[in-house]
Amino acid sequence: MDGTETPRLSRLTAILTQLQSKRLSTATDLAKKFQVSIRTIYRDIRALEEAGIPVFTEEGKGYSLVEGYRLPPVSFTESQANALITAEQLVLRNKDASFVREYTDAITKIKAVLLHNTKDKADLLSKRIAIRNNLENSSTSNNMSSIQLALTNFNLLQISYQAADQENKVQRTVEPFAIYSTQENWILIAFCRLRQDYRAFRLDRISQLEILQEHFEPHKMTLPEYFAYCLEKSRPLT
Repeated sequence: MDGTETPRLSRLTAILTQLQSKRLSTATDLAKKFQVSIRTIYRDIRALEEAGIPVFTEEGKGYSLVEGYRLPPVSFTESQANALITAEQLVLRNKDASFVREYTDAITKIKAVLLHNTKDKADLLSKRIAIRNNLENSSTSNNMSSIQLALTNFNLLQISYQAADQENKVQRTVEPFAIYSTQENWILIAFCRLRQDYRAFRLDRISQLEILQEHFEPHKMTLPEYFAYCLEKSRPLT
């Protein structure tokens, strides 16, 4: 037998994939494919069975997986998917084009295995995250994941906020709209129910946050439209 033996863990995984993709696979065929002895294949099949894989042996014909058994797909929680989408926005600012290309390809593959509902929410979040530059010092926060979930599920947020120009904390009920980074700080853009307008909240100044059960109507405005809206508001009257 020429060639080196395939490392066992990789071979076991490959055998499992082979069994899933074909109706029957003989020990002889598997031995030839992975360049090992038939005795080694017997041991591999026994190892799979001991690991709880339902391998069916049809005497004189070969091996297959019990009808209905499938390898579980890669799965991500909604928070994990949101973290990957957020990281994508940071990676897209990297100066190395090859790194950006590879990460983008990887994210595309990850999105392909997401459940439809989670995929839709990940697509929404990717359109509602922006990164901008700011000269302020960096500060930390611990509410990003909760805010992302509220944003994509259209839940109201109750926040306790300490503004830079205010001595006391204020309580606000807001409709999360988007998140962007100034490189040093993460900012929540939300429609404030009290002020009846969009406001920007630094995440590190949110001391308490609660996701409410109440939902709000999805915002019709896009993130680029929001930035254009802010620019228009900041222009002096003529």
